[in-house]
Amino acid sequence: MADIDLVGRIVVGIDGSEASKDALRWAVRQAKLTGAPIEAVMAWEFPAYYGWAPADDFDLAEVSRDALRAAVDDALGVERTAQVRQVVAEGNPARVLIDAAKDASLLVVGSRGHGGFAGALLGSVSQHCAQHAPCPVVVVRHTA
Repeated sequence: MADIDLVGRIVVGIDGSEASKDALRWAVRQAKLTGAPIEAVMAWEFPAYYGWAPADDFDLAEVSRDALRAAVDDALGVERTAQVRQVVAEGNPARVLIDAAKDASLLVVGSRGHGGFAGALLGSVSQHCAQHAPCPVVVVRHTA
């Protein structure tokens, strides 16, 4: 059975970009209207480079936790009023967000604005989430 505190939550994908910080700010405003808890999720995975191995003292999960904490603090301020549960998970970002969105009321992600050939070639986490998430998805575009 799902944790009752997390049912109906708003899941927000964070990658440290300005668009993801805008997505978190949007989610906080939505949570104030609905009373939903917020879960900020950052995914990490080792680069797929042949012959590359991280140094023994390099902990990518810890680096990701620090980056997530910094992004949340930057987006909301250190003295924020909203409670944000912070989750770091290993895996492909789109897959991690889709899995995190199970039993969520909403998934919020930022858009980096890739379009045309680059967008078609690279694909997009936000596009993949919009097509496959088990709940409604809001894509927030960064405005300068």
